[in-house]
Amino acid sequence: MASQSPPDEQFNDNPQHEVSPQFARTRAGFARFAASPNTPTLDSSGSRALEAWFLGPKAENAEELERLVVEAIRDQAFWRRNYFPGDPTHITESLKRSPDYLDAVGELRDGFRELLAFLKKSVPFFSMRYQGHMNWDLTLPGIAGYFAAMLYNPNNVAFEGSTATTVLEILVGDDLCRMLGYAVPTPDEVEAGKIRPWGHITCDGTVANIEALWAARNLKFYPLAFKAALAGASMAPARSIEIRTPSGAAARITDLSPWELLNLHSDDVLALPVRLEREFGITSRTTADALAPHSLQALGWLGFGQKFLRDVPDPVFTVPGSKHYSFPKAAAVLGYGAANMIDVALDLDARQDLNDLRLRLDGYLAEKRPVVAVVAVIGTTEESAVDPLSEIIKMRDEYAEKGLVFHVHADAAWGGYHRAVLNEDFDLPGPGDAFGIPPPAVMLNRHVEEQFGVLGHADSITVDPHKSGYIPYPAGTLCYRNASMRNLVTFSAPVVFHGEAEPTVGIYGIEGSKPGAAAASVYLSHRVIRPTRSGYGKIIGQALFSCRKLYARLLAMDEPQHGFKVVPVPRLPAERSSGSSDAISDQRRAIAELIDRRSSEAIRADADAMTLLREIGPDQNILSYAFNFYLPDGTLNTDLEAANRLNRALYGRLSIDPGDDIYAYPLVVSTTDFDVAAYGPTYIDDYKRRLGVGGSPGGIVTVLRSVIMDPWLTETSKGSFIDVLESEFRNAAVATIGELRHTFATGY
Repeated sequence: MASQSPPDEQFNDNPQHEVSPQFARTRAGFARFAASPNTPTLDSSGSRALEAWFLGPKAENAEELERLVVEAIRDQAFWRRNYFPGDPTHITESLKRSPDYLDAVGELRDGFRELLAFLKKSVPFFSMRYQGHMNWDLTLPGIAGYFAAMLYNPNNVAFEGSTATTVLEILVGDDLCRMLGYAVPTPDEVEAGKIRPWGHITCDGTVANIEALWAARNLKFYPLAFKAALAGASMAPARSIEIRTPSGAAARITDLSPWELLNLHSDDVLALPVRLEREFGITSRTTADALAPHSLQALGWLGFGQKFLRDVPDPVFTVPGSKHYSFPKAAAVLGYGAANMIDVALDLDARQDLNDLRLRLDGYLAEKRPVVAVVAVIGTTEESAVDPLSEIIKMRDEYAEKGLVFHVHADAAWGGYHRAVLNEDFDLPGPGDAFGIPPPAVMLNRHVEEQFGVLGHADSITVDPHKSGYIPYPAGTLCYRNASMRNLVTFSAPVVFHGEAEPTVGIYGIEGSKPGAAAASVYLSHRVIRPTRSGYGKIIGQALFSCRKLYARLLAMDEPQHGFKVVPVPRLPAERSSGSSDAISDQRRAIAELIDRRSSEAIRADADAMTLLREIGPDQNILSYAFNFYLPDGTLNTDLEAANRLNRALYGRLSIDPGDDIYAYPLVVSTTDFDVAAYGPTYIDDYKRRLGVGGSPGGIVTVLRSVIMDPWLTETSKGSFIDVLESEFRNAAVATIGELRHTFATGY
């Protein structure tokens, strides 16, 4: 990876990397601060021992965490005592002996112990038995970083309230950009005009996704307001300004039609404010003032539409049917309307169907309907599928040549950290290293590897450190390929900000106040566990390994003698290629022989097994599956509603009810419904067929879901944990089928 650019390179008021004169002095001052030897960096090779990165399923590293927490408290006390030590103290020793003080401390201790007792009703994220949601144990550096920074209570809404953690957020933003495939240029390259990416912490992926569509919306309609602003006296010198059209030809902005203005390349549009200053001497402040009366932000949808879009159909954005619920929220909050969020059907592997996407884009081009964005999901939260981003990027370029330009947003909230499996290491330990042989891991499948190879070409990317980064909540992130995009979603409160007097990341995006502790948490975790093959790649590689071993076991759980069958959602590689029954049977046997019930060491030593393991199971490490039951005559149930009833009942047995003792739950999973209205008939009909209910009416299929995030070996001195999971699944299925027999329409 390239070395870190100085944090001050982020603070560039002009989006195309020209520093405004009034900002130069403050930027220089901040540069001196950022260059101080005491300012943290992420120029580190990190560490290698996975066992030192977590508290552990039995709190094996409790003493180390305790030392870190105590050190943070003592350091905080030292800091306070040495800030103007002559100032008076208010909590005296005599006051601490007073009855009121002692009562207050007693109340605190009693309440604290009650809270500790109540918190034990929480879900056991740390255990291999917990597979319910995208939440697992936290990294030790993530906990320590959050706790230490929390004591300072920094608010990253403004630099003046977060003079340390704003710097950390900038460092983390760059590190996440690099992890995802955005190249961060050197200062010299920036000065030469190379586009710089930019990322910032959000509270979660929902807010990041909404912000991405907000920025894309504002970018799409910016040229219309820009053309209108050119008619004003302050912009008169620039009325001849030209811009590149999708065909490659240059044209005056004032000569372009609304449709042409709605389909300009993003980098060319984002460069306009700087071009005005360079070529015509019009300052960014003058440009902003001239645009304000015409902008969508100022006029709202109704006013803007009446002024500029009278003959333009409603703009749309597309999402796969497997989309996260944040996108319907975005459609509502940003004024698109649910009818203009277009679901693209899924293919047989739960990935976005390119044929359906192309059909829709062709239609929008023909009717001249603006397409604001095409969303690709890099790791869906139900199916763990990765959309074909490489083809979507090609389609973006193809349709741009035809005159239809759109923003590509990658929702990698869940899957973004998986790119660490591919990222090159820093200095690797030698053969005699004390850390020993790394745990067995598996590479990403070829399809996913291809998509990660082009992730850096997406216009914006959401990634959540609090998911596959194992970071405390709240820590989402939005990264822009072009840092200029952030200026499209900028608001400054005069009470908080002093014009350009100080650097900040808090003015960009939706949120106001946000905890600087989140940035500190991500920083320290990335400092210790680099987002490379030997850092986060090691954690995720082992989780993928365990997920695919569980897939192999569930695939084998076709048990007429126990009355049930399990059908994993992901198809076999043989089903994706030839689809012949012989090839499928042969591959099932190969999985049983080479992977299932073999030790991790044996699999890892077998090249054929590792090749097969790489391609089976889901694209990432969320595994969905459904149970069906056998009738007394040995035939498989063919009624969809009966199968759904079984899976809903299984979920009831394998999920925690409010107030229950968690020790009564040996396995925790989650559930979801696949709906033909969103997924399309191709995907739903195929999975119904595989489940054995293909001839049954109905378009909603209930499935169970296991999220495999633990990075530990599945084999221990006590045996294989896959065997334990199999036993728990079997016990739950047999008990549930026994309870439901009287409710099934036929056969019992």
